[in-house]
Formats: sequence, C-alpha cells, structure tokens
Amino acid sequence: MADDARKGEEEERSPGAQHQMFIVMEDLLDKLKLLDYEEQVLVKHNMKTLSRHYFVASPYTASNTGEQFYMFSVIAAWLITLCGRPFETPQEHDDPNATVSNILSQLRALGGVVDFPPSKLKSGSGEHVCYVLDRLAEEALKSRNFIWKKPLYPSEELEEECVIEDDAELTLSKVEDMTEEADEEEDVIDLEELKTRTNQREAGGARPEMILESVTDSAEWNLEVERVLPQLKVIIRSDIKDWRIHVSQMHQHQDGIKTSLKDTKGYLNRLLEEISKTQEKVSSREKYINSQLEHLITDYRNVQSKLSEAKEMYQQGSGGVTERTKTLAEISEELEKVKQEMEEKGSSMSDGAPVVKIRQSLTKLKQEIQQMDVRMGVVEHTLLQAKLKEKNNMTRDMHATHITETSTHTYS
Repeated sequence: MADDARKGEEEERSPGAQHQMFIVMEDLLDKLKLLDYEEQVLVKHNMKTLSRHYFVASPYTASNTGEQFYMFSVIAAWLITLCGRPFETPQEHDDPNATVSNILSQLRALGGVVDFPPSKLKSGSGEHVCYVLDRLAEEALKSRNFIWKKPLYPSEELEEECVIEDDAELTLSKVEDMTEEADEEEDVIDLEELKTRTNQREAGGARPEMILESVTDSAEWNLEVERVLPQLKVIIRSDIKDWRIHVSQMHQHQDGIKTSLKDTKGYLNRLLEEISKTQEKVSSREKYINSQLEHLITDYRNVQSKLSEAKEMYQQGSGGVTERTKTLAEISEELEKVKQEMEEKGSSMSDGAPVVKIRQSLTKLKQEIQQMDVRMGVVEHTLLQAKLKEKNNMTRDMHATHITETSTHTYS
C-alpha cells in the first residue's frame, strides 16, 4: 500500500521533478566521496556503501525505512561536525522526532531554508532528505575551502585520412595473407612443405614394402588426429566493416523474426479464440441469470420505491415532531415562569416581613411628622416675632415723624 501511495504521488508530479531527485542524489554521492565518507563514516560505523539512488523515494527502488533513517541521521551528524558545530552521533534507539528537530535547527543555523514539515524526514528517503544532506555537504565543502574547478578536456589531434580499401570481395592474395598471419600466431602445419616432401618421395621411387602393412595403433592415431586437428584449420578473419556480413545477419534475424512471428500468431489466434469463447459463455450466462432474476429485480425495485416513500413520510413526520417538540419546550418554559411567579407571590402573602416593614415605616413617618410640627412651630414663632418687631419699628417711626412736624409748626 505504501508503494502504491508513493507511486501515485510520483505520477502526480511532473517527469522533470521526479528525475530531479535522482540528479541531486548522484551529486550528493560525489560530494560525500570528496569528503571521504567511506573511511570516516562507513568503516567507523560498519555500514555498507551507498548506492547511486539510496535516498531516492521511488516505487522502483528498494526501501528500508529504519535503515535509511539511521544512515541519514549518522551522515547528517557527521556533516554538521565537519561544518564546525558540535553534534552527537544519534543512536538507533533515539527518538526520531528529537533527532530530526536537532538536524533541522542546525540546518537553519547554517542558513538553509526549511519550508517543509519535519515528518517528511522520518521515512529516511525522498527529495527533502536529499535536499538536507546536499545542503549540509555544500556547507562542509565550504568549511574545507573546496572550490569546484572547470574540467580540462584533452586536446584531440586530427587523424590523417586513410583510404579505406574496398573489401567487397576476398581475393586469393588476401586469403593467403590471412593464412600467413594465422601461421605466425598459431603453430599451424605447413601444408605446402608436406606436399613437396611427398612429391620428392614419390619421385625417388623409394617405396619399401613394409609400409604396405601398418603397425600403428588406431587409438594413438586418433589421439594424434585430435591433437593436430585444431592446427589444421584455416582461419579467415571477417572484417567488421564488411556490409555482406551485416546483410547476412539481417537476413538471419529476418528469418528468425518470421519463424517466431508464425508461432506467436498461432498462439495469439488460439488465445483470441479462447477469449472470444469465454466472452460468449459469459454473455450467455449473464443473459440467463438476468432472465432468471428478472422477477426478483422487479420486486426489488418495488420494495425500493416503497422504501423511498416510507422515508419521505418519515421525514415529513419527523419534521412535524420537531416543530411540536419546539412548541412543547416553549410552553414548558412559560409554565416554569408562571410557577416561579406564583411561588414568589405565595411566599410574599404568607410572609409577615412586609407588615413589619410597613409598621416601622409608619412609626418613622410619625416621628418625622412630629419633628416637622416642631420645626413649623419654631418657624411660626420666629415669623411672629419678626412681624411684631417690624410693627413696633413702624409705630416708632410714625411717632417720630409726628413730633418733628409739631415742632416745626410751633417755631414757625
């Protein structure tokens, strides 16, 4: 299931983005080799050598989440230490969340951009794992003052043009040259020398009669023939550039294709006939099953329609029930309010506290009325004194004016 999900994610992405992960992993492996990771990491931790696409997450590559995550954490810790930052080498039993968070914090401190969730690194493979290791390898190379130089290509000298001989036909001289080369390379018996020797013996006429009776052993003769037989072969080397060889090979391949095509056509025709027969059987069986189950299908449709009607009726009834439950809840709330009011009124009617309060207020009013009466009496008394005083002053003034008027009359 994980491979299927990974394959689906790969198919959703563009082909260029899928291939970019392979390129980053190959560059990362070259950078690790420059940093001598084989001696400092693999030998130290007893690990196997990384393949070209070890950290690539693809359904077509082998995956081992635990092993890949441990390898990723160890290499990342080693690269961080090469950058001049202290970092403990993680162990297999450590918490992966803590390990990932520590690695990402060190990467941020080195200036790396982390715009992905830390859970992407727990699988131990993928483009994010390749990105983190590649970024740390770059920083490690910078700390070592490593500089990428341009490649130096060797200067190629132009070869002199040579005239290609036409090897369309094998002449007798060429065959002789090739046989001479074969003689030099292998110890081949010189047939011409043997022929001249036999001719000399025949010309001399020396034919001893003992030769007519063979005394050689047949087994030894066969062994000698087997030993000498490979040396008696005349080797004619074929030129690679000969077009006749290519034509003969093309004809051979064409004949092979034709023969295999005949066989495959027969197999495919048989397979087609079998598939057509099975399709006919399946269609006939399907028609038979449909004819047998037609009444059941009609009953099922009727029951389905009744069920839909019952569901509609149930929905309508449930809607009325919900409305009635709402009205019931409102009425119950109003009833509760009325009950509370009645209880408050009953408690107030049976309680004597209001009467006591009324009496206290009456006594208080009486006291205040008495105080007001006293104050009113005092005010009336002061007013009366003021009126009397004013009246006395007026009578005094009147007497004074009268006396002055009489005195003036007498003197006149």
